[in-house]
Amino acid sequence: MGLLRAAKARLPPGVTLEIVDIDLPLYNGDVEAKGIPAKVAALRESVKAADAVLFATPEYNYSVTAALKNALDWCSRTPNVFNDKPAAVMGAGGGAGTALSQAHLRQICIYLNVHFVNTPGVAVNAFAPGNFDAATGDLKNEDTKTRIGDLMTALAAWTRRLRHH
Repeated sequence: MGLLRAAKARLPPGVTLEIVDIDLPLYNGDVEAKGIPAKVAALRESVKAADAVLFATPEYNYSVTAALKNALDWCSRTPNVFNDKPAAVMGAGGGAGTALSQAHLRQICIYLNVHFVNTPGVAVNAFAPGNFDAATGDLKNEDTKTRIGDLMTALAAWTRRLRHH
């Protein structure tokens, strides 16, 4: 959340960022057949309405969190609301930041037809002294704040570019 708050504070002019809840029931075809849960419907509408998507992920066992994968699964159901969306990814985790989970997210999103901006990369070591405020979780590292601002600018430019093609 510290990275998302930093991103929200560094948006280019005319860009907004909505942080959405992915605390959803586990995807299950039987549940889906009875009707889409309200929290899932709200997430799907937010993604559908968005011009682009910013993913923020920690790394668990070299991959994305179960909550994120579950949200992707719900959103992939017909119609796939991620289809043709521009996106960016950032994350905070262990020694390598979130390099492996970001790569896995990109792999998962091939099926969803998501178009990621490739640079700049933002993979932060969450445990390195001075990167995050221990009490608030806010990002403290100024270089990382700058990279996040650059990522937001790149995502806005990528989104405009894809709209024109």
